[in-house]
Amino acid sequence: MRDREATKAKLLEAAADEFAEHGIAGGRVDRIAAKAGCNKAMIYAYFGSKEGLFDELLKIHVDRMIASTPITPEDLPGYAGRLFDSYVAQPRLLRLMAYHRLENGFDAVPEAEAEAHRQKVDAVARAQREGVVPAEFDAADLLDLVVHMSILAFSTPNATRELVERSVRRLIAE
Repeated sequence: MRDREATKAKLLEAAADEFAEHGIAGGRVDRIAAKAGCNKAMIYAYFGSKEGLFDELLKIHVDRMIASTPITPEDLPGYAGRLFDSYVAQPRLLRLMAYHRLENGFDAVPEAEAEAHRQKVDAVARAQREGVVPAEFDAADLLDLVVHMSILAFSTPNATRELVERSVRRLIAE
């Protein structure tokens, strides 16, 4: 059983590099298997298909991001800063997400991400009802703006966590 898990881990790590570089369509199972030091049949045995491998990889990365960056609606600037830090620490995640949406459509969202988003919107809406967060924007729109400021700043040269936090403070200022 230990060899199975070690092999799966090697395949997932090799796949992260391959898919972040080439996307789902451009990713090649032979390169993934070679980098992992495995037979490519193991990809099909453990994940069913190249797409199954990608889906499992994306789920792991999304779950890791969700667990490491819980929302704090009472401190949206701090939350945005932590998101920015997470993107810096896990740069492949944004590329994997982009390829997923490009190749599956922009409405295709992994279930874990969709559920986390619903919970975060609910938390922001609750904070708005309690008067902790201004209600100028719909909760979903406000959360989207906060998240996208974190992503935009990460993809902009010389952007900093401080810029992200300052921008969100300005966004929610009354």
